[in-house]
Amino acid sequence: MKKFEELTEREILALAIGLEEEDERVYADFAEGLRQDFPATASMFLGMREEESGHRRRLLELYRKKFGEHIPLIRRQDVRGFVERPALWLVRPLRIDAVRKEASTMEVETRRFYEKAAARTQDASIRQLLDDLANEEREHENRAQELDKQKLPDSVKADEEVAQRRLFVLQIVQPGLAGLMDGSVSTLAPVFAAALATQKSWDAFLVGMAASAGAGISMGFAEALSDDGSLTGRGHPWVRGLICGAMTAVGGIGHTLPFLIRDFRAALLAAGMVVLVELGTITWIRRRYMDTPWVTAALQVGLGGVLVFLTGVLIGSS
Repeated sequence: MKKFEELTEREILALAIGLEEEDERVYADFAEGLRQDFPATASMFLGMREEESGHRRRLLELYRKKFGEHIPLIRRQDVRGFVERPALWLVRPLRIDAVRKEASTMEVETRRFYEKAAARTQDASIRQLLDDLANEEREHENRAQELDKQKLPDSVKADEEVAQRRLFVLQIVQPGLAGLMDGSVSTLAPVFAAALATQKSWDAFLVGMAASAGAGISMGFAEALSDDGSLTGRGHPWVRGLICGAMTAVGGIGHTLPFLIRDFRAALLAAGMVVLVELGTITWIRRRYMDTPWVTAALQVGLGGVLVFLTGVLIGSS
């Protein structure tokens, strides 16, 4: 790995060409990843890609004029001082805010490179081009904002925010809520049946942990195998399965942990209070993300919880 100060003018130009080509491809990947759900922002990144392509062509012309056709292979990872970029462009689905932030970081890094490179070169034509590119990169963010206003009016931004929220609900909230509801409600019967039948906190705890773990595994696989997300837009199946399975286990473990209390009556009372908190949380999530009216959400969740709870009480008391 070479220090930046050790680079020759030939190597500086070769590195600049490589950086512009990399930025061009990253913007193209951003555009492709956002094309389906955020077409206006994808168009903005295609415009930025064209600008980077123009920079690369100017650098290539000057390099050929000064040093000929062969361009030595020198990459950002071959030079000390560059920050390693996370491969955000490979992630699916792309988070639109994270993409815009990464693009801004790329512009700042490239501008600083050109400023530092121009200060080190002695050749007038090379220095002039590097200075020009540094100024263009300095203005790149302003031009991107103008392009943003041109291609992304408020109505389009509002549509993209709605689309982003819809994807978040489909890929994160829905599988998580399904798991939380199943874990919080379905495990009530075995936990409280075991508690009332044995009158022992530890036995109820063991039954609750077993029921929670089993339900989590079962729900996780059921969600992961339900569909591959290609048509529904629900995201990667195994990510959904992991979210659903984890939230199912959490929902069951929540009202199981109080049975670690040795005093049975205190444990039973604490578990009942946790159940109320769980059902309240589910109601809030349904209201917040599913736009279900408060009363409707509370009745749906409460009715299911009460029926399962009473089932456990009847079985445990028989």
